[in-house]
Amino acid sequence: MAKSKSKHKKVVLAYSGGLDTSVILPWLKETYGYEVIAFAAELGQGDELAGIKRKALKSGAVKCVVKDLRKEFVEDYLWPMLKAGAVYENGYLLGTSIARPLIAKHQVQIARAEGATAVAHGATGKGNDQVRFELTYMALDPALKIIAPWKDPNFKLTSREAAVDYAKKHKIPIEQSKKKIYSRDRNLWHISHEGADLEDPANEPKENLFVISSPVSKTPNKPDYVDVGFNEGVPMKLNGKKISGVSLIERLNRLGGKHGVGQADMIENRLVGMKSRGVYETPGGTILTTAHRVLESLTLDRETMHYKQQVALKYAELVYYGLWFSPLREALDAFVNVTQRNVTGSVRLKLFKGRCTPAGVKSPNSLYKKDLASFKMGTEYDPADATGFIRLFGLPVKAAATVNKTKK
Repeated sequence: MAKSKSKHKKVVLAYSGGLDTSVILPWLKETYGYEVIAFAAELGQGDELAGIKRKALKSGAVKCVVKDLRKEFVEDYLWPMLKAGAVYENGYLLGTSIARPLIAKHQVQIARAEGATAVAHGATGKGNDQVRFELTYMALDPALKIIAPWKDPNFKLTSREAAVDYAKKHKIPIEQSKKKIYSRDRNLWHISHEGADLEDPANEPKENLFVISSPVSKTPNKPDYVDVGFNEGVPMKLNGKKISGVSLIERLNRLGGKHGVGQADMIENRLVGMKSRGVYETPGGTILTTAHRVLESLTLDRETMHYKQQVALKYAELVYYGLWFSPLREALDAFVNVTQRNVTGSVRLKLFKGRCTPAGVKSPNSLYKKDLASFKMGTEYDPADATGFIRLFGLPVKAAATVNKTKK
Protein backbone atom coordinates (compact mmCIF):
# COMPACT_ATOMS: atom_id res chain seq x y z
CA MET A 1 0.00 0.00 0.00
CA ALA A 2 1.37 3.39 -0.99
CA LYS A 3 2.15 5.80 1.79
CA SER A 4 0.03 8.94 1.76
CA LYS A 5 1.96 12.02 2.84
CA SER A 6 0.18 14.83 4.70
CA LYS A 7 2.89 17.48 4.49
CA HIS A 8 2.58 20.48 6.78
CA LYS A 9 -0.50 19.06 8.49
CA LYS A 10 -0.25 18.87 12.26
CA VAL A 11 -1.20 16.06 14.58
CA VAL A 12 -1.31 16.18 18.40
CA LEU A 13 -0.03 12.94 19.90
CA ALA A 14 -0.84 11.84 23.44
CA TYR A 15 2.77 11.29 24.46
CA SER A 16 3.89 9.53 27.62
CA GLY A 17 7.48 8.82 26.60
CA GLY A 18 6.81 5.10 27.07
CA LEU A 19 7.61 2.45 24.50
CA ASP A 20 4.51 2.77 22.32
CA THR A 21 4.40 6.54 21.94
CA SER A 22 8.19 6.75 21.67
CA VAL A 23 8.11 4.78 18.43
CA ILE A 24 4.83 6.21 17.17
CA LEU A 25 6.12 9.79 17.17
CA PRO A 26 8.86 9.27 14.54
CA TRP A 27 6.64 6.79 12.69
CA LEU A 28 3.93 9.44 12.16
CA LYS A 29 6.51 11.81 10.72
CA GLU A 30 8.26 9.18 8.64
CA THR A 31 5.13 7.48 7.26
CA TYR A 32 2.67 10.33 6.73
CA GLY A 33 4.77 13.48 6.87
CA TYR A 34 2.89 14.97 9.80
CA GLU A 35 4.30 17.72 11.97
CA VAL A 36 3.93 16.07 15.36
CA ILE A 37 3.06 18.06 18.47
CA ALA A 38 3.66 15.87 21.51
CA PHE A 39 1.38 16.39 24.51
CA ALA A 40 2.37 15.02 27.91
CA ALA A 41 0.03 15.26 30.90
CA GLU A 42 1.48 15.47 34.40
CA LEU A 43 -0.90 13.29 36.40
CA GLY A 44 1.42 12.29 39.20
CA GLN A 45 3.55 9.65 37.48
CA GLY A 46 6.64 10.39 39.52
CA ASP A 47 9.82 11.10 37.58
CA GLU A 48 8.55 9.59 34.31
CA LEU A 49 8.26 13.02 32.68
CA ALA A 50 11.84 14.01 33.46
CA GLY A 51 13.47 15.10 30.22
CA ILE A 52 10.34 14.34 28.19
CA LYS A 53 10.47 17.56 26.16
CA ARG A 54 14.06 16.90 25.14
CA LYS A 55 13.21 13.32 24.24
CA ALA A 56 10.15 14.31 22.17
CA LEU A 57 12.04 16.95 20.20
CA LYS A 58 14.96 14.59 19.66
CA SER A 59 12.51 11.97 18.34
CA GLY A 60 11.14 14.37 15.73
CA ALA A 61 8.39 16.43 17.39
CA VAL A 62 8.09 20.05 16.28
CA LYS A 63 6.79 20.97 19.72
CA CYS A 64 6.17 19.32 23.09
CA VAL A 65 3.49 20.64 25.43
CA VAL A 66 3.55 19.51 29.07
CA LYS A 67 0.63 20.38 31.35
CA ASP A 68 0.32 19.78 35.09
CA LEU A 69 -3.23 18.43 35.38
CA ARG A 70 -3.01 16.92 38.85
CA LYS A 71 -5.42 19.34 40.54
CA GLU A 72 -8.00 19.01 37.76
CA PHE A 73 -7.54 15.23 37.77
CA VAL A 74 -8.31 15.02 41.49
CA GLU A 75 -11.12 17.53 41.79
CA ASP A 76 -13.01 17.01 38.52
CA TYR A 77 -12.42 13.31 37.90
CA LEU A 78 -11.27 11.35 40.96
CA TRP A 79 -13.58 12.95 43.52
CA PRO A 80 -16.77 12.49 41.44
CA MET A 81 -15.78 8.86 40.85
CA LEU A 82 -15.03 8.36 44.55
CA LYS A 83 -18.37 9.86 45.57
CA ALA A 84 -20.12 7.54 43.14
CA GLY A 85 -18.39 4.51 44.67
CA ALA A 86 -17.34 3.28 41.24
CA VAL A 87 -15.31 0.05 41.24
CA TYR A 88 -15.12 -2.18 38.15
CA GLU A 89 -15.74 -5.88 38.74
CA ASN A 90 -15.20 -5.66 42.50
CA GLY A 91 -11.51 -4.86 42.32
CA TYR A 92 -10.34 -2.33 39.73
CA LEU A 93 -10.41 1.24 41.04
CA LEU A 94 -10.26 2.60 37.48
CA GLY A 95 -6.96 4.48 37.69
CA THR A 96 -6.14 4.32 33.98
CA SER A 97 -9.76 4.51 32.81
CA ILE A 98 -10.48 7.79 34.59
CA ALA A 99 -7.31 9.50 33.32
CA ARG A 100 -7.83 8.94 29.59
CA PRO A 101 -10.77 11.35 29.08
CA LEU A 102 -8.82 14.12 30.80
CA ILE A 103 -5.76 13.58 28.58
CA ALA A 104 -7.89 13.43 25.45
CA LYS A 105 -9.79 16.58 26.43
CA HIS A 106 -6.56 18.58 26.61
CA GLN A 107 -5.34 17.03 23.37
CA VAL A 108 -8.42 18.43 21.65
CA GLN A 109 -7.83 21.85 23.20
CA ILE A 110 -4.20 21.88 22.01
CA ALA A 111 -5.24 20.75 18.53
CA ARG A 112 -7.57 23.73 18.29
CA ALA A 113 -4.95 26.16 19.61
CA GLU A 114 -2.23 24.85 17.28
CA GLY A 115 -4.38 24.49 14.17
CA ALA A 116 -3.92 20.71 14.05
CA THR A 117 -6.25 18.64 11.93
CA ALA A 118 -5.69 15.32 13.71
CA VAL A 119 -5.13 13.70 17.10
CA ALA A 120 -3.31 10.43 17.75
CA HIS A 121 -2.81 7.94 20.57
CA GLY A 122 -0.63 4.91 21.22
CA ALA A 123 -3.30 2.51 22.47
CA THR A 124 -3.36 -0.92 20.86
CA GLY A 125 -6.23 -2.36 18.85
CA LYS A 126 -6.90 -4.96 21.54
CA GLY A 127 -7.25 -2.73 24.57
CA ASN A 128 -9.78 -0.46 26.24
CA ASP A 129 -7.77 2.76 25.96
CA GLN A 130 -8.38 3.10 22.23
CA VAL A 131 -12.10 3.40 23.00
CA ARG A 132 -11.57 5.88 25.83
CA PHE A 133 -9.40 8.19 23.73
CA GLU A 134 -11.48 8.03 20.60
CA LEU A 135 -14.89 8.44 22.25
CA THR A 136 -13.59 11.58 23.95
CA TYR A 137 -12.27 12.98 20.67
CA MET A 138 -15.63 12.28 19.05
CA ALA A 139 -17.57 13.87 21.91
CA LEU A 140 -15.49 17.06 22.06
CA ASP A 141 -14.54 17.67 18.40
CA PRO A 142 -15.92 15.23 15.83
CA ALA A 143 -14.20 17.14 13.00
CA LEU A 144 -10.72 16.03 14.10
CA LYS A 145 -9.15 13.12 12.28
CA ILE A 146 -8.22 10.25 14.59
CA ILE A 147 -4.95 8.42 13.96
CA ALA A 148 -4.45 5.12 15.76
CA PRO A 149 -1.18 3.61 14.45
CA TRP A 150 -1.68 0.19 16.06
CA LYS A 151 -4.74 -0.22 13.80
CA ASP A 152 -3.03 1.22 10.70
CA PRO A 153 -2.07 -1.37 8.02
CA ASN A 154 1.18 0.54 7.45
CA PHE A 155 2.19 0.07 11.08
CA LYS A 156 4.25 -3.12 11.00
CA LEU A 157 5.20 -3.16 14.69
CA THR A 158 2.83 -5.91 15.78
CA SER A 159 4.42 -6.56 19.17
CA ARG A 160 6.27 -4.79 21.94
CA GLU A 161 9.39 -6.73 20.98
CA ALA A 162 9.17 -5.29 17.46
CA ALA A 163 8.74 -1.83 18.93
CA VAL A 164 11.94 -2.29 20.97
CA ASP A 165 13.81 -3.21 17.76
CA TYR A 166 12.39 -0.15 15.97
CA ALA A 167 13.47 2.12 18.83
CA LYS A 168 17.00 0.76 18.77
CA LYS A 169 17.22 1.10 14.99
CA HIS A 170 16.10 4.74 15.15
CA LYS A 171 18.20 5.47 18.26
CA ILE A 172 15.16 6.38 20.35
CA PRO A 173 15.93 6.22 24.09
CA ILE A 174 13.60 3.81 25.94
CA GLU A 175 13.62 2.12 29.33
CA GLN A 176 12.07 -1.12 28.11
CA SER A 177 14.01 -4.11 26.86
CA LYS A 178 12.90 -7.54 25.70
CA LYS A 179 13.51 -8.80 29.23
CA LYS A 180 11.84 -5.84 30.94
CA ILE A 181 8.70 -5.44 28.93
CA TYR A 182 5.76 -4.96 31.29
CA SER A 183 3.19 -2.51 30.01
CA ARG A 184 2.66 -0.02 32.82
CA ASP A 185 0.50 3.04 33.33
CA ARG A 186 1.04 5.26 36.34
CA ASN A 187 -0.65 8.33 37.76
CA LEU A 188 -1.55 9.82 41.11
CA TRP A 189 -4.29 7.23 41.70
CA HIS A 190 -2.51 3.98 40.76
CA ILE A 191 -0.04 2.04 38.68
CA SER A 192 -1.06 -0.88 36.44
CA HIS A 193 1.04 -3.81 35.23
CA GLU A 194 0.24 -6.00 32.22
CA GLY A 195 2.04 -8.28 29.79
CA ALA A 196 5.10 -10.55 29.99
CA ASP A 197 4.69 -13.35 32.57
CA LEU A 198 1.39 -11.84 33.75
CA GLU A 199 -0.27 -12.95 30.51
CA ASP A 200 -0.43 -16.44 32.02
CA PRO A 201 -3.01 -16.32 34.86
CA ALA A 202 -1.27 -19.30 36.47
CA ASN A 203 1.77 -17.15 37.28
CA GLU A 204 1.89 -15.43 40.64
CA PRO A 205 3.06 -11.80 40.38
CA LYS A 206 6.74 -11.52 41.19
CA GLU A 207 7.65 -9.51 44.27
CA ASN A 208 9.88 -7.20 42.23
CA LEU A 209 6.86 -6.26 40.09
CA PHE A 210 5.56 -3.73 42.61
CA VAL A 211 6.58 -0.11 42.23
CA ILE A 212 4.64 2.09 44.68
CA SER A 213 3.85 -0.51 47.34
CA SER A 214 5.76 -3.16 49.25
CA PRO A 215 5.16 -6.89 48.80
CA VAL A 216 3.01 -7.99 51.74
CA SER A 217 5.81 -10.33 52.89
CA LYS A 218 8.04 -7.30 53.42
CA THR A 219 5.60 -4.99 55.20
CA PRO A 220 6.04 -3.85 58.84
CA ASN A 221 4.89 -6.02 61.72
CA LYS A 222 3.27 -3.04 63.39
CA PRO A 223 0.15 -1.32 61.95
CA ASP A 224 -0.36 2.36 61.23
CA TYR A 225 -3.61 4.24 61.82
CA VAL A 226 -4.89 7.09 59.72
CA ASP A 227 -7.91 9.40 60.05
CA VAL A 228 -9.61 10.77 56.92
CA GLY A 229 -12.14 13.61 57.20
CA PHE A 230 -14.88 14.17 54.60
CA ASN A 231 -17.20 17.05 53.75
CA GLU A 232 -20.21 16.08 51.61
CA GLY A 233 -18.38 13.05 50.27
CA VAL A 234 -15.10 14.82 49.45
CA PRO A 235 -12.00 13.98 51.52
CA MET A 236 -10.67 17.22 53.01
CA LYS A 237 -8.62 16.34 56.08
CA LEU A 238 -5.87 13.96 57.09
CA ASN A 239 -5.47 13.25 60.80
CA GLY A 240 -7.58 16.31 61.61
CA LYS A 241 -5.67 18.76 59.42
CA LYS A 242 -6.97 20.26 56.18
CA ILE A 243 -5.03 19.16 53.12
CA SER A 244 -5.23 19.53 49.33
CA GLY A 245 -6.50 16.59 47.30
CA VAL A 246 -3.19 16.07 45.52
CA SER A 247 -1.17 16.09 48.74
CA LEU A 248 -3.70 13.83 50.46
CA ILE A 249 -3.42 11.12 47.82
CA GLU A 250 0.38 11.41 47.71
CA ARG A 251 0.66 10.94 51.47
CA LEU A 252 -1.82 8.06 51.55
CA ASN A 253 0.04 6.39 48.68
CA ARG A 254 3.23 6.45 50.71
CA LEU A 255 1.60 5.24 53.91
CA GLY A 256 -0.60 2.63 52.24
CA GLY A 257 2.25 1.49 50.01
CA LYS A 258 4.41 0.92 53.06
CA HIS A 259 1.87 -1.66 54.28
CA GLY A 260 1.13 -3.25 50.88
CA VAL A 261 -2.41 -1.85 50.83
CA GLY A 262 -4.31 -1.75 47.53
CA GLN A 263 -2.72 -4.55 45.50
CA ALA A 264 -5.21 -6.23 43.16
CA ASP A 265 -4.55 -9.17 40.83
CA MET A 266 -7.49 -9.40 38.44
CA ILE A 267 -8.86 -11.25 35.45
CA GLU A 268 -11.18 -8.63 34.00
CA ASN A 269 -13.59 -8.40 31.09
CA ARG A 270 -12.35 -5.85 28.57
CA LEU A 271 -14.85 -3.78 26.66
CA VAL A 272 -13.54 -5.14 23.34
CA GLY A 273 -14.55 -8.68 24.24
CA MET A 274 -11.65 -10.66 25.67
CA LYS A 275 -10.52 -11.29 29.21
CA SER A 276 -7.24 -9.79 30.35
CA ARG A 277 -5.07 -10.04 33.44
CA GLY A 278 -3.80 -6.96 35.22
CA VAL A 279 -2.07 -6.27 38.52
CA TYR A 280 -2.89 -2.92 40.10
CA GLU A 281 -1.40 -0.92 42.94
CA THR A 282 -3.81 1.66 44.37
CA PRO A 283 -2.78 2.30 47.99
CA GLY A 284 -4.19 5.80 48.53
CA GLY A 285 -7.26 5.10 46.44
CA THR A 286 -8.01 1.95 48.43
CA ILE A 287 -7.80 3.86 51.72
CA LEU A 288 -10.12 6.61 50.46
CA THR A 289 -12.59 4.19 48.86
CA THR A 290 -12.79 2.17 52.08
CA ALA A 291 -13.20 5.29 54.23
CA HIS A 292 -15.91 6.72 52.00
CA ARG A 293 -17.86 3.48 51.98
CA VAL A 294 -17.71 3.24 55.78
CA LEU A 295 -18.90 6.83 56.22
CA GLU A 296 -21.81 6.23 53.83
CA SER A 297 -22.86 3.19 55.88
CA LEU A 298 -23.35 5.57 58.82
CA THR A 299 -25.02 8.46 57.02
CA LEU A 300 -27.15 7.08 54.17
CA ASP A 301 -30.61 5.63 54.69
CA ARG A 302 -31.21 2.07 53.54
CA GLU A 303 -33.15 2.77 50.32
CA THR A 304 -30.73 5.45 49.11
CA MET A 305 -27.72 3.30 49.94
CA HIS A 306 -29.05 0.24 48.12
CA TYR A 307 -30.04 2.21 45.04
CA LYS A 308 -26.70 4.01 45.02
CA GLN A 309 -24.94 0.64 44.95
CA GLN A 310 -26.72 -0.06 41.66
CA VAL A 311 -25.73 3.35 40.32
CA ALA A 312 -22.10 2.69 41.32
CA LEU A 313 -21.99 -0.36 39.06
CA LYS A 314 -23.28 1.63 36.10
CA TYR A 315 -20.96 4.55 36.86
CA ALA A 316 -17.98 2.18 36.90
CA GLU A 317 -19.00 0.80 33.51
CA LEU A 318 -19.28 4.30 32.04
CA VAL A 319 -15.78 5.16 33.25
CA TYR A 320 -14.32 1.84 32.10
CA TYR A 321 -16.03 2.10 28.69
CA GLY A 322 -14.73 5.63 28.05
CA LEU A 323 -18.14 7.32 28.28
CA TRP A 324 -17.09 10.06 30.68
CA PHE A 325 -18.34 12.80 28.38
CA SER A 326 -21.86 11.45 28.14
CA PRO A 327 -25.27 12.75 29.24
CA LEU A 328 -25.81 9.70 31.44
CA ARG A 329 -22.64 10.28 33.45
CA GLU A 330 -23.64 13.90 34.03
CA ALA A 331 -27.11 12.80 35.11
CA LEU A 332 -25.70 10.21 37.51
CA ASP A 333 -23.43 12.88 39.00
CA ALA A 334 -26.52 14.92 39.82
CA PHE A 335 -28.01 11.95 41.70
CA VAL A 336 -24.75 11.17 43.47
CA ASN A 337 -24.27 14.76 44.62
CA VAL A 338 -27.67 14.70 46.33
CA THR A 339 -26.74 11.48 48.15
CA GLN A 340 -23.55 13.10 49.46
CA ARG A 341 -25.19 16.01 51.30
CA ASN A 342 -24.90 14.23 54.66
CA VAL A 343 -21.70 12.27 53.98
CA THR A 344 -19.64 14.39 56.34
CA GLY A 345 -17.49 13.05 59.15
CA SER A 346 -14.26 11.18 59.80
CA VAL A 347 -13.11 7.59 59.48
CA ARG A 348 -10.20 5.96 61.28
CA LEU A 349 -8.49 3.12 59.41
CA LYS A 350 -5.94 0.49 60.31
CA LEU A 351 -3.25 -0.33 57.74
CA PHE A 352 -1.58 -3.68 58.26
CA LYS A 353 -0.23 -6.53 56.11
CA GLY A 354 -1.95 -5.52 52.90
CA ARG A 355 -5.28 -4.74 54.53
CA CYS A 356 -7.16 -1.51 55.15
CA THR A 357 -9.80 -2.04 57.83
CA PRO A 358 -12.16 0.39 59.59
CA ALA A 359 -11.16 1.30 63.14
CA GLY A 360 -13.90 3.81 63.96
CA VAL A 361 -16.27 6.28 62.28
CA LYS A 362 -18.18 9.35 63.42
CA SER A 363 -20.41 11.94 61.79
CA PRO A 364 -22.67 14.81 62.89
CA ASN A 365 -25.21 13.31 60.47
CA SER A 366 -25.05 9.78 61.82
CA LEU A 367 -28.21 7.71 61.43
CA TYR A 368 -26.93 5.20 63.96
CA LYS A 369 -28.87 5.47 67.22
CA LYS A 370 -27.30 3.58 70.10
CA ASP A 371 -30.57 3.15 72.00
CA LEU A 372 -32.28 1.66 68.96
CA ALA A 373 -29.36 -0.60 68.03
CA SER A 374 -28.88 -1.95 71.55
CA PHE A 375 -30.17 -5.43 72.42
CA LYS A 376 -31.71 -3.86 75.49
CA MET A 377 -35.42 -3.16 75.10
CA GLY A 378 -36.52 0.38 75.96
CA THR A 379 -39.41 2.77 75.57
CA GLU A 380 -38.15 3.88 72.16
CA TYR A 381 -38.97 0.50 70.57
CA ASP A 382 -42.15 -1.52 71.10
CA PRO A 383 -41.67 -5.25 70.28
CA ALA A 384 -45.37 -5.51 69.48
CA ASP A 385 -44.71 -3.34 66.41
CA ALA A 386 -42.28 -5.99 65.16
CA THR A 387 -44.89 -8.71 65.58
CA GLY A 388 -47.41 -6.90 63.40
CA PHE A 389 -44.78 -5.91 60.86
CA ILE A 390 -43.57 -9.49 60.43
CA ARG A 391 -47.14 -10.78 60.00
CA LEU A 392 -47.81 -8.31 57.20
CA PHE A 393 -44.35 -8.65 55.61
CA GLY A 394 -44.62 -12.44 55.64
CA LEU A 395 -48.19 -12.63 54.37
CA PRO A 396 -47.21 -13.41 50.73
CA VAL A 397 -44.82 -16.15 51.90
CA LYS A 398 -47.50 -17.66 54.13
CA ALA A 399 -50.10 -17.57 51.33
CA ALA A 400 -47.75 -19.25 48.88
CA ALA A 401 -46.90 -21.97 51.41
CA THR A 402 -50.58 -22.68 51.95
CA VAL A 403 -51.21 -23.06 48.22
CA ASN A 404 -48.20 -25.31 47.75
CA LYS A 405 -49.27 -27.50 50.66
CA THR A 406 -52.73 -27.87 49.15
CA LYS A 407 -51.26 -28.95 45.81
CA LYS A 408 -49.17 -31.64 47.47
